[in-house]
Order: sequence, then C-alpha cells, then structure tokens
Amino acid sequence: MTRLLKRAAGVCAGALIAGSAQAQEVTLTVHHFLSPNSVTHTRMIEPWAQEVEKRSNGRIEIKIFPSMSLGGTPPELYRQARDGTADIIWTLIGYTPGVFPRTEVFELPNVHTGDARATNLAIQDTFDRLQADFEEIKPLLVHVHAGNALHLRETKVTKPADVKGLKLRTPSRTGAWMIEAWGAEPVGMPVPALPQALSKGTVDGALVPFEIMAPLKLHQLTEFSVEGADGNRFGTSVFLFAMNKDRYEQLPAGLQQVIDETTDRAFAREMGELWNRVEQTGKELQRESGGTVIQLSPKQTQAFNEITQSVTQRWVDQAKQRGIPGEALVEAAKQAIAKYEDGGS
Repeated sequence: MTRLLKRAAGVCAGALIAGSAQAQEVTLTVHHFLSPNSVTHTRMIEPWAQEVEKRSNGRIEIKIFPSMSLGGTPPELYRQARDGTADIIWTLIGYTPGVFPRTEVFELPNVHTGDARATNLAIQDTFDRLQADFEEIKPLLVHVHAGNALHLRETKVTKPADVKGLKLRTPSRTGAWMIEAWGAEPVGMPVPALPQALSKGTVDGALVPFEIMAPLKLHQLTEFSVEGADGNRFGTSVFLFAMNKDRYEQLPAGLQQVIDETTDRAFAREMGELWNRVEQTGKELQRESGGTVIQLSPKQTQAFNEITQSVTQRWVDQAKQRGIPGEALVEAAKQAIAKYEDGGS
C-alpha cells in the first residue's frame, strides 16, 4: 500500500509539472523606445499582450521592455526584430530609411490628412501593394497616429514664410523633404531625444502628434502648436509592430492563430480610433500650460499644401528609379483613405 501511494504521488507530481510546462510553452519579448507611461505601452502593447495570454490559455507569456531597456538605439529596432535579438518590436519605419520604400507613401503630406482610423484601414486594403517591404519580418500591425502637428518653442506660425530658417525635428526623410520645401532646416532625431533638444534650443520646433505631449512633457517646452484646417496634419509617421519571422514560424499552428487573430483588421481599426482620441488630451495640455493651439484657415492650409506637392513628386520620382510604381501607389493610398474618412468601415 505504501508503494502504491508513493507511486500515485509521483504520477500526480509529474502531471503537475507537465501541466505547468504546457501552460507556458512560449515566452516572447517586446521591445520599444517609448516610456512605460506612453499610450503605445499602456493602451496598445500591454492590452494586446494580455489578450494574447488570455486567448492562448497561458501558453504564451509576453514580456515587454520599454525605453530601449534591452539595449541599442531606436533606429536599431527593426534589425533587432529581423535578426531575432528581440522577438517583437514597435518602431517607426522612418528610423530605417530605404527599407520600406512602398509603405512610405502613407507618410506623404497630402496623402494622410489627419484620421488615423481611415489611414490604418487604408493600409489594410492596400497591403498587397506594400508586401515586398516586409519580406524579412512578420508584420503584426502597420499603422499611423493622427498625424504631425508643428510644435514650436516660441515662433508663431500661420504661413510658410514664418518657418523659414527654423530648425525643425523630423521623424522621417519625407518629413525632412517637406521641411526643406518650406525653407526650414530639418533635424533628424528619435523622439526620446526631442525634449532635451527643445530645452537647449538645438531645434526650434518639431513635427510630432499631440499624443506625445504628455509622455515627453512637450507642453512645458513649446508655446505654439499648429495644425491645418479641419485638423489636417503635415504628413504622418508610419509605425511598425513586427515579429521575428523565424520565431513566428516556429510557433505551433494554434499559437500562430492567436497572434494572427489579435492583430487583425479589427485591431488596426481600434488602434486608429485610439490615436484619434488621445490627440485631444495633448491639445488640452498645451492650452492649460498657457500655450496656443493654432488651426490654420483653409487658405493658409492650402499655402502649405501647394509647397509640399513637390515632396510627393520627389517621392514618386525616386520610387520609379527603384522600379516601384509610385504614382499608382499615391493614387491607391488616397482613394483608400477617402473611402474611410466619412466613417466607412
């Protein structure tokens, strides 16, 4: 009887160990450059990780590393996902110029107008045209924020002549082209470096969304924020939430399905709606701090737009040199965005 009891106890212990191993088969790391208080961290990545763990019945554990805490710099995040240093990353495609020549179309001024939901769904609709940009990684979500407003330390801007000679932070090469077209000087830098650059006067202003006001306290460093008529923006940034390709393909089919189902079209729509909402908080912070939010008139907005038409043509010409049908991409992107701007789903 004693031997039987011991054997039964051993079987139970073995079952518990096996059950524990099955309960947590995979641990995935997520690496990004923003703070743990950012919208990206608290309202996108954390809820997504929780949903993945829930749908996988605990078979997937996700560990999130904000603020580049796994090492490296923001421009290295894409390579970290490609090479497997991190399993999953969130970054800007603008940090790796030339790697995403097709997807850049959604960053162009006069393509994205200010509705993150519309542009996110448009990216979903046109993704077959962009697919070649993502051969080395597994894209989970390619998305935008509401778009770049122009935030300035002390210069009031209502017309292109007002920005001439200013040093302005840009998130991408297309943003740099736009700033050059205005007669200003583009300064490329990852957004975490922006507060120090503003406080020291290294830059006079920056292209960022209002959403970033709170985590970087930009309302304490700028006096003016400028957007176009009806909330139109000066282009946008395209973000990449992506996974190492081999890591994804090594997952059991059921766990791959969990990853796919939690990063589907509904996720793109939800994240667009989120980024649209959080813009209001940034605007309120600017006003409460004594700053001014300027919305240009249609005529003033048109003055900027006419200048930046050259940026789109420059992009189309460079795309053509690479064998990419840039003009067709621009038209497809604009049509897809227009489809959703009036609330289409």
